[in-house]
Amino acid sequence: MAAALDAGLFGPRHRALRVLLVSNNAEVPETASRLDGMRGWHRIAARFDRVVDWNDTIRPHHPGAWTPAADDAPLWERLFRSSWELGDGPVDLVVESVHVSPAKALAAVFASASVHVYADGLMSYGPTREKLPQTTACRIRRLLHLDLVPGLRPLLLTEYGVPAELVPNEVFRAVLDGLDESGPEDGPDAVPAAGTENAPTAVLLGQYLAALGILTVAEEEALHERMLRGAAAAGHRSVLFKPHPTAPVSYSRTLDKAAADAGVRLTVLDRPMLAETVFRRCRPRLVVGCFSTAMLTAAALYGVPVARVGTEPLLDRLTPYQNSNRVPVTVVDALVPDLETERRGEVVTDSAAAVRRIGPLVRAVGYCMQAERYPGLRAEAEEWLTAHPGEDTARYFKRRRLTALGLPGGLTPGLVRRLPGSGTALRAARRVKRATAARARANRGS
Repeated sequence: MAAALDAGLFGPRHRALRVLLVSNNAEVPETASRLDGMRGWHRIAARFDRVVDWNDTIRPHHPGAWTPAADDAPLWERLFRSSWELGDGPVDLVVESVHVSPAKALAAVFASASVHVYADGLMSYGPTREKLPQTTACRIRRLLHLDLVPGLRPLLLTEYGVPAELVPNEVFRAVLDGLDESGPEDGPDAVPAAGTENAPTAVLLGQYLAALGILTVAEEEALHERMLRGAAAAGHRSVLFKPHPTAPVSYSRTLDKAAADAGVRLTVLDRPMLAETVFRRCRPRLVVGCFSTAMLTAAALYGVPVARVGTEPLLDRLTPYQNSNRVPVTVVDALVPDLETERRGEVVTDSAAAVRRIGPLVRAVGYCMQAERYPGLRAEAEEWLTAHPGEDTARYFKRRRLTALGLPGGLTPGLVRRLPGSGTALRAARRVKRATAARARANRGS
């Protein structure tokens, strides 16, 4: 958001009152770190005229669960306008995930406000997770996003005709660099800097996939060990591990033993810090992760080679197929080299080559995830699947999904009918179809 403001994407500052609404969606917000206590907060907040805490405003409701009753929305709007001193003029909302609260709640309360959506991660290249109410969709003016894969256009919100607009990478990096200015709360030696004796040459990014139910805790520990062993095999003797902020301490202890066995000096980052701040201070020669967005910011903003570990089993485990993490995993798997193969530490930097390589794949995956919302992508999906039979198709697409959509790579209708139990399934499907049609006729009659 700060980068978008600095780039002039919301016009001159004096033309509007800028209110920053902050929300803490942690399971128990009272026990989580507050944004205003984090490094660089005051430099970000200075761009706004006022800061409002959403948690305090709607207490005791949880910000991730509360939305107003439809009939109460006008009352809440009057309350918020008065409490936040917004006056009676027009309001623009700038939100992140518009399909969930608190953004969903704000869009309902300010029912006449224009909506701008910003996306700072790889999910912007995937389809919209949920169908939006038409009353919200018709008010979305644009999607602001970073150019993490140069030239690749976002799929997010395109079914509503929402145009995408880039936040310039150089402006975004300038904001990040500004956050790294040393302050009394965090001395310059928090991370070994480039050129010092203990400076890490490789950075490992933890994501805490166990919290998402994608991996078990033991499997995620094993994934981190594979990252470390791969970095050691690539010749790195000093490694920094940046755990996810909510990761358990046991992850670090497990890595300590693995580092000792591999003869690697391991530094575990034990304080909250952006991954990009680590890249700027350490200037590593390699960044390793699973499918973290920070891998792409390392490559796009800092020119650091990146490598992936463990994406293939995730492609198989993500459920349902519509899981929003599918496109980020697909992008990293298709674009970033595997650390455990011979092709280490390179990533496609030619934007034209990157788009030719993964653009059609991402759109085909997006179509299979949300076929009803993106019917215009079917022909392109069929073309990609026809041109990439066998292993490539099996890696990114579930045969069951292809069969359900009648796409190349799925089972033929005749074979489906001969499978055990398929007759019962087909009869159940026909019953559902008849019931749906009956309800539709009843609604038209009423």
